Amino acid sequence: MLDDLQAKLVLITGASTGIGAAVAQAFAAHGARVALHYNSSRDAAQAVADLIGADGGEAHLIQADLMNAPESVRDVVAEAARKLGGLDILVNNAGALVARKLLMEWDDGFYDNVLDLNLRSVIIGTQAAVPLMEARGGGAVINLGSIAGSNGGGPGSGLYATAKAAVHNLTRHMATDLAKKNIRVNAIAPGVIGTPFHTLTPADRMEAMRNSVPMGRIGAPEDCVGPVLFLASAMSGYVTGQVLHVNGGQYYAGQ
Repeated sequence: MLDDLQAKLVLITGASTGIGAAVAQAFAAHGARVALHYNSSRDAAQAVADLIGADGGEAHLIQADLMNAPESVRDVVAEAARKLGGLDILVNNAGALVARKLLMEWDDGFYDNVLDLNLRSVIIGTQAAVPLMEARGGGAVINLGSIAGSNGGGPGSGLYATAKAAVHNLTRHMATDLAKKNIRVNAIAPGVIGTPFHTLTPADRMEAMRNSVPMGRIGAPEDCVGPVLFLASAMSGYVTGQVLHVNGGQYYAGQ
């Protein structure tokens, strides 16, 4: 049912660990050719590329700091297209909490870091990808939102939650804007997923979040793979502008 992903040209940002790494390996396993963006985790990104290569897949590494230079995502997209021969699918996965800070601790530097990485890079990257997708007759963009974008986030994550709420609404606007170009835009909004993202989360907070999930467990990166592949494939050919919640029942759309 996902045969149409064979030979697709895919760029995943933030692909060295966690959800990005799992998604990259899954695309490659379905025959897609992938470009893996990373920032500082060169060894981890290379390990993902090596796993893909060992299974007969194709993966290219591209480095850029999307927090301190979000405009560099233009070069990431251009380099991916050069190495792959075009671009069909963009997964805007790069993002981070940056730091846990309460409202009265926010300053301009923190604001810029959080919004540049989690929102501005998504806008710029998609703008760069659109002409490349148009040249191939259309494409798909999958943005990474978050449960925090719907429920306001936990202690110290308010600015991150604000950025992700913007990503959710941006996804809807992009979908409307790009529909006539045959480019679909959707997002997934993961709940609590066990990735390096939560290195800043205290153990007691993680346990409290686990207890709040009706399915009784923290999610794994692999739990996000199916939703992303679905939104990238022809199986979702009439789906655009949607935010798909992946959280074990912790939050329901419209709640």
